[in-house]
Amino acid sequence: MRKRIITLGEVMMRFSTPDHERFVQARNYDIQFGGAEANVAVSLAQWHHEVSHICAFPDNDMGKAAIRYLRSTGVDTSHVFLGPGRMGLYFLENGAMQRASKIIYDRFDSVFSHYTGREKDWEQVFEGVDWFHWTGITPAISASAAALCLDILKAANKHGVKVSGDINYRRNLWQYGQSPLDILPELIGYTHVVIAGLTDFANCMDIHESDYIVACEKAREAYPSVEKIATTERGSISSSHNTLKGQLWNGRELLESIEYDMPRIVDRVGGGDAFMAGLIHGLLSKEDNEALEFAVAASVLKHSIPGDVNFVSEDEVDQLVRGENVGKLLR
Repeated sequence: MRKRIITLGEVMMRFSTPDHERFVQARNYDIQFGGAEANVAVSLAQWHHEVSHICAFPDNDMGKAAIRYLRSTGVDTSHVFLGPGRMGLYFLENGAMQRASKIIYDRFDSVFSHYTGREKDWEQVFEGVDWFHWTGITPAISASAAALCLDILKAANKHGVKVSGDINYRRNLWQYGQSPLDILPELIGYTHVVIAGLTDFANCMDIHESDYIVACEKAREAYPSVEKIATTERGSISSSHNTLKGQLWNGRELLESIEYDMPRIVDRVGGGDAFMAGLIHGLLSKEDNEALEFAVAASVLKHSIPGDVNFVSEDEVDQLVRGENVGKLLR
């Protein structure tokens, strides 16, 4: 069932070292575009939803290339702002075996960090929209980005739009004089589906519990808008070999997915975004347990694809859920 979905977040240019080279070895980089929320948008567009992304890019060839990339994936860019300034960057060194992967961010003072959205009538934008998605990365970038996120959340709630938020606590991003506990509780108060692990509960909601169900129940007490809370549990055998399963608390019980073994990971960046997109898609069309299994299967498939984005079809995810055509040569 096709739905109208809006996502908000910075899109960066990604520079990846080739063939698992280290930063000190690399003489050239593979260049792509990526960002947590845009990764979600692209997945949902692949699954035939009508998706728009809110972002700001520099008014130069790099910004226009990013817009062209989003459009090429089926994402609407009518809410993308072009202005003076720079694009955020990030650099990825893919680990292998026991060597961990590394990411270096260079996103300070980007166009998006200064974007206020004041030229937009957000209430008009959200007329007829079914779902809005944000992450804790956006309000961590700057005071302007936090205010923009709050304005958009208020508009979405006013129109009865279902809201998901991947809290995504990133300690190193909070550099503008505010802490997560200063900003995120108000934003979570406008959110219905939350992605959060125990660390996120502690740092973003001041809920310190070792039991996940208890933490979810306390979050529901503090934030009555929250209907469902989900997380993934990753086992790291090495950089190249992980296990993955998911959990979804729906206010009544904690559902748990099957666990997948991923012995030859190609690229784990974007795996959480693939899970988020799968969960949104699943909750729009499936029962809770089916939505969870779809989300985890989508994330598993992302680990086989280079880049930030999960370029898989809905049918491919459904086949993995059913255990069909796993690793086969399809002709």
